[in-house]
Amino acid sequence: MNASDAELMEQARAVLAANWIGASTKPSPRLYPHQWSWDSAFIAIGYAHYDQPRAEQELRSLFAAQWSNGLLPHIVFNPAASAYFPGPEAWQTSVSNHASQQPRTTGIVQPPVHATAALHMFRYAPDQERARAFLIDLFPHLRDWHAYLYRERDPHKEGLVYIEHPWESGQDNSPLWDAALERITIADEQLPPYQRVDTTIVDANDRPTKTEYDRYMFLVQQLIDRGYDDSRIRADYPFLIQDVLFNTLLCQANRDLAEIARIVGEPAESFERWAEQTAGAINAKLWDEQHGTYINFDLVANAPIDVHVAAGFTPLFAGIPDQDRAERLYSYLNSPAFCPLGGAIYPVACYDRQAPGYSPSRYWRGPVWINVDWLIYHGLRRYGFSEYAGWMRQRIVELVRLHGFFEHFSPETGEGHGTGDFSWTAALLLDLLYRPDN
Repeated sequence: MNASDAELMEQARAVLAANWIGASTKPSPRLYPHQWSWDSAFIAIGYAHYDQPRAEQELRSLFAAQWSNGLLPHIVFNPAASAYFPGPEAWQTSVSNHASQQPRTTGIVQPPVHATAALHMFRYAPDQERARAFLIDLFPHLRDWHAYLYRERDPHKEGLVYIEHPWESGQDNSPLWDAALERITIADEQLPPYQRVDTTIVDANDRPTKTEYDRYMFLVQQLIDRGYDDSRIRADYPFLIQDVLFNTLLCQANRDLAEIARIVGEPAESFERWAEQTAGAINAKLWDEQHGTYINFDLVANAPIDVHVAAGFTPLFAGIPDQDRAERLYSYLNSPAFCPLGGAIYPVACYDRQAPGYSPSRYWRGPVWINVDWLIYHGLRRYGFSEYAGWMRQRIVELVRLHGFFEHFSPETGEGHGTGDFSWTAALLLDLLYRPDN
């Protein structure tokens, strides 16, 4: 390892150390002062290389807030941090008998990357006996989390689970949700007054618009009105979408949970079946033959969502496409729409750069996100696209070295946007640097 990479690793570890809040890691110093679900999984992947106890604590803290029905909430609130909206009062999770009362949480989820993180931690743990004991403790929580998703979010037993809010995808204001959100009309009395905090901390031009946020909060109120009861939600609710990224990560997490089951001496077959069913359903229902990518499906409209985002390439990460489809995905990725190999553009814009509404700076409407890059990078390696993968890794490292540990970046210039000192940027960069075979 050269001195420049060693210095960058030290800076990344310092970001994580500064964001540690005693039992978990907040995503950033001010904008995100609590614990976020999929952030913590990615953060644990970074810690796994140099701090096994902290990696374990990251997931222990998160799963301590799991609901009694298996739901893993997308935020675990830090009682010491009050300057955040929407905070626990806005979520009113006490309307559900399943909710965690202490610690307080939100009532929605985020992508299920946790089993993948846990298996990664085991593989890199210096103390294997301790790591196995940790998996024994975590296994029933992971099992219940996956079981919740298939029981409550896949009512037709297709193998595809749906999300109930854009925030559940992790891709908050992506163009993926525009049509579904535009269908929603809100009467004044249906939207309680609220005051955002995010736009006072970072540039409002990097954040979702007020129109988008009104709809996010309307959906939260609709969930509260239904008592966070999934049977009531799916019967009469305006936003039910089968998301490519969410289901891809669930597919891989099932495979990883099957491996965890074998490590701890538990049956693995049910997780393997879930993985195969979900992979098959993604291929059967979410493949867009015309464009050579994967797209979401809107259950309310009963129609595919003809919007093309970088998450459409992530099925490579879970080994879902056959080689022919993988070649189609690679061709689309390696094009001006996203990022040609060897070009000046940084990989990978999160939204087709030639599509209407593309913005290199506005959150999930165009910027580069390191976690999506990390998934695509590993997917490319899995299918043998080694030249692009190697170049992509080099560009990710260069992006952070030149521009800092930002939340997201302009594909055009590399300029950082959103919040700085962002934890998963640091953690996943560490994973790339600690694994020279990559």
